[in-house]
Amino acid sequence: MRLEAITWDRLAERLADRLLELKPADGGAWPRVAFDGAPAARPGDLAERVAEALRVRGRPSLVVGTEGFLRPASLRLEYGRRDAESYYGGWFDTNALWREVFGPLDPGGTGRVLPDLWDPATDRATRTPYVHLQPGGFLLLHGPLLLRHWFPFDLTVHLLLSPGALRRRTPETDQWTLPAFERYEAETDPAGTADVLVRADDPRHPAWSG
Repeated sequence: MRLEAITWDRLAERLADRLLELKPADGGAWPRVAFDGAPAARPGDLAERVAEALRVRGRPSLVVGTEGFLRPASLRLEYGRRDAESYYGGWFDTNALWREVFGPLDPGGTGRVLPDLWDPATDRATRTPYVHLQPGGFLLLHGPLLLRHWFPFDLTVHLLLSPGALRRRTPETDQWTLPAFERYEAETDPAGTADVLVRADDPRHPAWSG
């Protein structure tokens, strides 16, 4: 796939322009967008930039990170703190994401979304209040391993890191997660299935598929 060099600011502008024309596939009122990538690729940063670009264009959005939907430590750490299989399949509370984020944005839904549920530092519920996303507002969900859960996204953006870049940019304390991303690439092929591909090996000089 041919990629075009671009700046992060310009990328956010181009994505925001594309989102203005996006219609939910299910006929609902809230387009849902994935910013998929390993933590080292910082997908949340791009989601925040796009949210700001949408705000300037007069369109509301809600940025939600899957790190706010971790399962309790007793469940996600059942097989130890550095078990890649658990990270791949059991760290994130996908049921809560369906219930608290996607369900309210179904056709005829309330638009009442919970931005986060669980604080991993305290291992307690966050008690964050619900947010009402008005019709026409965008859900911008970011996090790792998103494209393997069959979430009903209307547009998917994958931030790609080469194996070498992923290894270099992942902190030593998190290197144990790398096999999970190798499995994700082999089983899901996010670079091949995402609607938009962003190569982020050099954090100063991204490139994208347009």
